[in-house]
Amino acid sequence: MPQILFVEDDKDLSAVVNEWLTADGYTVEVAHDGLTGWEFLRQYNYDVVILDWNLPGLSGPAMCGRYRAAGGVAPVIMLTAKSQITEKVEGFDSGVDDYLTKPFNLKELSARLRALLRRPQAVVTNVIINGYLELDVVKRRITKGGVEIHLLPRDFELLEFMMRHLDEVFSSEALLQRIWGSDAEATSDALRTSIKRLRQKLDVGDSDAQSFIENIPRVGYRLRRLT
Repeated sequence: MPQILFVEDDKDLSAVVNEWLTADGYTVEVAHDGLTGWEFLRQYNYDVVILDWNLPGLSGPAMCGRYRAAGGVAPVIMLTAKSQITEKVEGFDSGVDDYLTKPFNLKELSARLRALLRRPQAVVTNVIINGYLELDVVKRRITKGGVEIHLLPRDFELLEFMMRHLDEVFSSEALLQRIWGSDAEATSDALRTSIKRLRQKLDVGDSDAQSFIENIPRVGYRLRRLT
């Protein structure tokens, strides 16, 4: 029985959709705000994720971006009243697979779910290696040359995202959107502090004077590939 996470702050709508999908043969987990939805995504595996765009705590696009950055591969449907192409592009860029514009027909939702479930699932590794850095996503463990490095949760998420995108340059705004989302702590100072902590942890004992995390002037940051 397919498992679905449905994150929607409209409790009346979520009750109707939950009842419909349950009758259609799905097991549905419901969350009414973005932060609760994100915690569900971190702890459990789902076959499909359905997100509302405007969610308290963490928006749908921000949650989807964070989920993809963490290696999440389940298809994501975005429910939204937004119909502008620029907004849809933003959603697709965050990792959304499909859209439904409110108000929508429940039969169409079921049809889109069936179509997404027919797609072959991508395979993503739980262990990411860059030189002598090794990051285990499931165990939430990072080692450098076999020695474990202890990181704060947000620093771990940032490092994981950058290790999945070696040598790619990301602006401060892009990193804040991907990792912090709409969190009130999503500031440039918070990002700089996180980068500083990672450099202190990763560069300790490194004979290479160049930092693992490079600052590209007027552009952003990148994690360089180690040989």
